[in-house]
Amino acid sequence: MTRYVITPEVALRLAEEGAVARAEHQLLAPALIRSQLLARLHQAVRQGELTKKDAERRLDHVRRLRLRLLGDRVLQRVAWSIADQFGWDDTFAAEYVALTQLQADALVTLDGELARSVEGVVALAPFEALTS
Repeated sequence: MTRYVITPEVALRLAEEGAVARAEHQLLAPALIRSQLLARLHQAVRQGELTKKDAERRLDHVRRLRLRLLGDRVLQRVAWSIADQFGWDDTFAAEYVALTQLQADALVTLDGELARSVEGVVALAPFEALTS
């Protein structure tokens, strides 16, 4: 079993494509992904990019993913250290990196800047690794 940490963009792309990860993969994310997804979909509706019905459909799809959510003290402590190491103003991205370090085989992100920042710190995998 390969364990992948996915970022909000990856979860939304899975929802947009109606895709799921292969059965032999386990998906992980920090618990904060729930609020990030809700906020992004709400914003897309407010900006006229999606209908409320489409946003709700995508959110429901993400809820059906076999996504293990974590957010314990150890994760928070490591995320704090990572944010300090990279000079980041907040710990949001750092939680994904910390979770990858602590419990996963690789991070899957569509955020090129994040990927470049953490290259060599954690293993990275392409989106296609989840479904192919």
